[in-house]
Amino acid sequence: MTRFFVSPDGDDTAAGGLDTPFATLERARDAARESGGPAAVHLRAGTHVLSGTLTLTEADSGTVFRAHDGERAVVSGGRTVTGWRESGGVWTAEVGNLVFRELYVEGRRAEPAAVDALPEDAVRTDTGYATAGTAPLAWRSPESVEFVYRGVYPWTEARCPVAAVAREGDTTVITMAQPGFTQAGDVYNHAWEGYTGSGLPLPTRIENDPAFLTEPGTFALDRSRPGRHVLHYLPLPGEDPATVRVVAPAPHALLRADGARDLAFEGLVLADATWARTGAFLHYHGTGYYDGEGAIEKVTIVEGESWVTVPTRTSTVPACVVLTDTTGVRFEGCRFTRLGATALGVRGGAGLTVRGCDFDTLGAAAVTVAGTRGALVEDNLVRRTGLAYPGAPGIGLMDTADCTVTRNHVDDVSHCGISAGPGRGTRITRNRVTRTMGALADGGGVYVSGPQGDSWATGAVVSGNVITETRTPYNFGLYTDYGAAWVRCEENLVTRSDSTAVLAVSPPLDHVVYRGNVWDAEPMGADAVPEGVDYADNLLLADDAAAPASTAATRIEAAAGLVREREHAPSAE
Repeated sequence: MTRFFVSPDGDDTAAGGLDTPFATLERARDAARESGGPAAVHLRAGTHVLSGTLTLTEADSGTVFRAHDGERAVVSGGRTVTGWRESGGVWTAEVGNLVFRELYVEGRRAEPAAVDALPEDAVRTDTGYATAGTAPLAWRSPESVEFVYRGVYPWTEARCPVAAVAREGDTTVITMAQPGFTQAGDVYNHAWEGYTGSGLPLPTRIENDPAFLTEPGTFALDRSRPGRHVLHYLPLPGEDPATVRVVAPAPHALLRADGARDLAFEGLVLADATWARTGAFLHYHGTGYYDGEGAIEKVTIVEGESWVTVPTRTSTVPACVVLTDTTGVRFEGCRFTRLGATALGVRGGAGLTVRGCDFDTLGAAAVTVAGTRGALVEDNLVRRTGLAYPGAPGIGLMDTADCTVTRNHVDDVSHCGISAGPGRGTRITRNRVTRTMGALADGGGVYVSGPQGDSWATGAVVSGNVITETRTPYNFGLYTDYGAAWVRCEENLVTRSDSTAVLAVSPPLDHVVYRGNVWDAEPMGADAVPEGVDYADNLLLADDAAAPASTAATRIEAAAGLVREREHAPSAE
């Protein structure tokens, strides 16, 4: 295998050897292509800043990208912010046309400056909101402000930008950007327990204006001048603009591979990219959102009592590392961090392996796999996901075949820990799933929905998982939902959840087995098990440590979680 070397201190006119490394990954990629055979690109220590997305095709098949000899190699899409000015304790700097919802200060994720709500008398209108209060008139860049709506449905968090704020007589009128605000009236309609709702209510949070900078360590991005956006940052005590490193993520994917075969990425840190949609984000479920295309259907939950409207077509929050129709791609020992969207998104293809990686500080999901065959997601540590788009799962599968998610630890995520939509031959085994459902409701530590095959041989297996602390109200540690069929849930340990599991859902479960599981509370519906569910030989934890349930819990606990004995994958700093 031919080896090429690349270093932040290299030279693209050099030979690409150990002592004469290239300067950019693009040049190293091209050299590997030109070598005519399998090649390895060794990244030397330091931060490799990409000028744009690194694109790989079938011509790059067989290439390995690895950190050289265990060195800390960071592949970054970030831009270091310089040229700070200070006034009244606030730092400002021009950042060109960058748009982002997160900022990294010495590696720490800074949050957008925000206020909790509109004035108490605010009401919704056909075009936005109206209030007698004058506080919105003090917003310095209204067209940069976003309204956030957590819980329009229990599993959603939507965003809609402001278009203008004006005083009309005795009323402050807030006009919302279109067409998103009107489209929300089509997407969000529901009836539940005697209440009927339509469209976006009052926001639960209002973000991104310099007037909101009261909490040290927060920022606002003024986008009122196209191409000359101004970043405002209120520093933490002791921070000095002359010495503190501030990185703004660039709004592009770090890496995109299309149709390539047998690529490998080993020991790399992938960091500092984002997706900051500037139009309305009408979130529906998981990483899906309504983009104005497709019909809206009314779906009955309980006949004559409750219903919701559902878009028949949704778009997907993009990923910062994207694989499309690839075969045999492998990520091992990498770290995905400081990414404002999904870290790794895979569509189509076959034979993906993601092993021994760390995923943390992510705007959306860690890994999403759609329409793929034979993927293996094993021995990965996933934590702090869904920071910008909290409906996203830690690990998500959709329309996959023969994919396995095993021996991972998913911790501290905003919604589902591991989610599997309709598929075939899915295996979710021996994972440790802790502190899920941190922001939104109606999800689970492990969530499975829809048909999972057409027989026990082709169905899904959910076994040996340890699921604890599903945190918000109205959630289920182990959740088979929405017509799940051909699913075996066996020998899982579920504790400290709002509910351990649920057996009666709509559409109903069919050919679903709950057997040999251990819980600290009986699932909802266990007293009247519905047709389509086989519920047998499950154990309820008691105070007696020698009881069969406690013995089984100890055995399940010992076999679940990460394989590797290590603290972290490579550090990003």
